[in-house]
Amino acid sequence: MANIMRSDPFEDLFRGFFVRPVEYGTAMDGPSMKIDLREKDDTYTVHAELPGVKKEDIHVQIEGSTVSISAERKLEREVKDGERVLRTERSFGKVSRSFDLGVALDESKASAKFNDGVLELTLPHKAITQAKKLMIS
Repeated sequence: MANIMRSDPFEDLFRGFFVRPVEYGTAMDGPSMKIDLREKDDTYTVHAELPGVKKEDIHVQIEGSTVSISAERKLEREVKDGERVLRTERSFGKVSRSFDLGVALDESKASAKFNDGVLELTLPHKAITQAKKLMIS
């Protein structure tokens, strides 16, 4: 027995028309930064996607348990003679992201690497200091 499916070509056309403008709008909002955060033992590892950003345009600040990452993707217009730009979809500008990890971080042991558009931060927890008991004389 054959399965017969009803298909309306206009239905696909209209469905795509109403869905695409929403997706298209997100690309024009400017640059964004997506991160992955992992924890192993007493160290956090953060991977932040920063495609098209140069290493010298990335800044990381650690204050207590808060990490702030900022970067700037600069517009480099290289138009050759006789050439004209027909469309530009890549976004340029400043992007920043801050998040609180809830645990004091040891900024002196923290490290950062940038490779293939991905920033990798290694953020060890600050060693817990034991309370000091004072002797009363």
